[in-house]
Amino acid sequence: MKFEDVYSRRTADKLTQEQAAEILGVSVRTVRRWEDRFEADGAEGLYDRRLGKLANNRVPTDTVMEMLTLFDSKYWDYTPKHFHEKLVEHHGFTQSYNWLRLTLQSHGRIQPAPRRGAHRRKRPRRPMVGMMLHQDGSSHEWVPDQWWDLIVTMDDANSRVYSAFFVSEEGTMSSFRALTEVINAHGLFCSLYADRGSHYWHTPEAGGKVDKENLTQVGRALQQLGIELIPAYSPQARGRSERMFGTFQNRLPQELRSHGITTMQEANRFLKEVYLPEHNGLFTKEPEDTASAFVPFTGHVTGHVTGLVRDTLCVQEERVVGNDNTVRYKGLALQIAANRHRHHFVKAKVRVHDYPDGELAIFHGPRCIGRYQSDGLPIKQEMSKQKAA
Repeated sequence: MKFEDVYSRRTADKLTQEQAAEILGVSVRTVRRWEDRFEADGAEGLYDRRLGKLANNRVPTDTVMEMLTLFDSKYWDYTPKHFHEKLVEHHGFTQSYNWLRLTLQSHGRIQPAPRRGAHRRKRPRRPMVGMMLHQDGSSHEWVPDQWWDLIVTMDDANSRVYSAFFVSEEGTMSSFRALTEVINAHGLFCSLYADRGSHYWHTPEAGGKVDKENLTQVGRALQQLGIELIPAYSPQARGRSERMFGTFQNRLPQELRSHGITTMQEANRFLKEVYLPEHNGLFTKEPEDTASAFVPFTGHVTGHVTGLVRDTLCVQEERVVGNDNTVRYKGLALQIAANRHRHHFVKAKVRVHDYPDGELAIFHGPRCIGRYQSDGLPIKQEMSKQKAA
């Protein structure tokens, strides 16, 4: 009807083709083509001639049904992006991700994503790797009926995950284990960005400022290593790591299910050997600066953590040696063996080191005077060394 009105004004020489094109919102060439079709076939000539015809690039019905069958039978809990990657990798799929997403929506398999809220400006990334790392834990039902904590340490500059593993409960030892893995592989970094969990900070008032003077075991260890610990005061402040956990939760449970993994030991092996390399290959960004802020620790050799790093990244507690030359720790009686430098250590102040792998050690000043298994029994290797000395 709009065209007919414009056309009548054109035939009455009240409009030029350029003016008609501007009113209709099309090009002058399209106006001329529509006028020719209208003069030849009337109003029917204006209908889109593609209506009722199949597109030349239409995907065959068999391909659509095969894709939907795979989604319903094997990949029903995968995200569209994750599903598309598996189709390309394992099923010779050649269609685009956008076609897959729209097809799943049109067949009722998924719902369109909700509109985003108000725009928030992201905090700029650190320019170099090793300048700031994120560490956090995510409690989730990673396998059916089992809730584990996933501990992840990620670089802010490129979103590369340096360490990830499952534990029963996040805490001081899981933080030490993750930090040891990172320093072992890359060296010391500048700062660690973490939430206000009790293993990172003492917080005098709930929801208030952290106490930067009264350090936790993790805070003490990082201070000794020269690594700054930065507190995060809101989930939005940890947005980068929160989004990363969303990716893990949308992909990792499906991968564990597909591989028939149900135990934490199997899951940790799969996470380290299979999933994490693929994850970093997909989601690692290019940092602004190709240089690195990681620095080697004194005496550090790549792939090996010195005893000094191990004896820093552990729980340290002072004790007084009893009259029977033993140290009490967590219900254990740690017997100090004979030492050629001193007859006994009764009443002496010593320091117990509790390592993430469960081993224990007793230090008198800078010198180790005993190492023990998690059950308190002396480690024979340590005893043989002392005898040889």
